[in-house]
Amino acid sequence: MTAPALGASDTVLTLTGAIPNDEVSLTREDLLDMPQQKMVTATTVTDGRSTFEGFLIRDLLEAHEAGGDIVIARALNDYKIEIPISDFERFDVIGALFMDGEPLSPRDKGPIWIVYPRDDHPELQDIRYDTRWVWQLVSLHVQ
Repeated sequence: MTAPALGASDTVLTLTGAIPNDEVSLTREDLLDMPQQKMVTATTVTDGRSTFEGFLIRDLLEAHEAGGDIVIARALNDYKIEIPISDFERFDVIGALFMDGEPLSPRDKGPIWIVYPRDDHPELQDIRYDTRWVWQLVSLHVQ
């Protein structure tokens, strides 16, 4: 089964939990309206180094007044992982919308891929962090 193409007004990310509005539905346009960051880094699932572009996760959490200590990130396939909010404060972790200039799609790790600046911090080259690189991200639950 193939995922349907996403339109500009389709929700690509849901933010829930310890936020004032209980639930926020975000479109790709909403995420593109945020300040964008570029990062060049290697991953454990791609060849060589790639250029990623997207929004800082901490900017998203701050914009929606998120509280709490952890975020539960959930992917399209229901993969879930707890990520300490301190990761987003300590590192420039992005919600990548593009890889090497191409928009990420559900067929290729999109529409959003949590990407850590792996090459900039030796401590990020650890399996504990590798499991936090959630691709096909669909929701963040703050608690």
